Amino acid sequence: MLENINLKRKLSHEDYKRALPEIQARLFELEKACWDRGKASILVFEGWDASGKGTAISALTQRLDPRGFKLYPIAAPRTYEQQHPWLWRFWTKVPNRGEMVIFDRSWYYRVLDDRVEKTIPAKGWRDACRDIVDFERALADDGVVFLKFFLHISKKEQKARFKSLEADPLEAWRVTEADWTRHRKYDEYLAATEEMMELTDTDFAPWTIVEATSKWWARKKIFDTVLSEFERQLGSDAPPRSAIPAASRAKDAELRAAMESLGQEAS
Repeated sequence: MLENINLKRKLSHEDYKRALPEIQARLFELEKACWDRGKASILVFEGWDASGKGTAISALTQRLDPRGFKLYPIAAPRTYEQQHPWLWRFWTKVPNRGEMVIFDRSWYYRVLDDRVEKTIPAKGWRDACRDIVDFERALADDGVVFLKFFLHISKKEQKARFKSLEADPLEAWRVTEADWTRHRKYDEYLAATEEMMELTDTDFAPWTIVEATSKWWARKKIFDTVLSEFERQLGSDAPPRSAIPAASRAKDAELRAAMESLGQEAS
């Protein structure tokens, strides 16, 4: 499945920058509409190390109302969390009515990292796939909207990104020996990811594979997918698209220029 994805898809930075103000403004409108109508949502971000999950989430949330969403970065369970059923730590983070919850990594940690690193037996991760489908179905039946993204890059691209980060004194800390260990097991993680998707891709919580070689393409695809699904879920309750006033557009351009001058991307 993943081996057949066209990872050469690209979008220029200029095209992305031109599109960004309107899609961010539209997402803000839809966030408010979901809040007003009690439509909760869960956005799951999975993908390879260095595939751009964090920066994609940053772009997605940059112009949202912070009162309307929560972001949870997920790592291995802590000791006290291991004393509960394994999904307990995620049940405590499900969204309130109208709220958006974003997971940077998620419950899929158990069927990817735990499986490949053999920290649980084969029965453990197979049972986890069943648990995940039941978990997502229960939430979807209660009206929660699911959007699950897997950011995909090749093994060669991942290695190049690791090397690039290591060459920058200010960014080298981001690449750890654990990252390189997982990189060497790329093929094992690839097989685990494909089986995970096969077992957990459902009508109520489908996967979207994001070609992430071009970060601009990846971010635009994520925005487009989220906007389309929110509009579909809201139906006639979705607010009409509104043009950005010239004055607001000028202020927005000034802010983005200032961010770029400070070394931040026009996310």
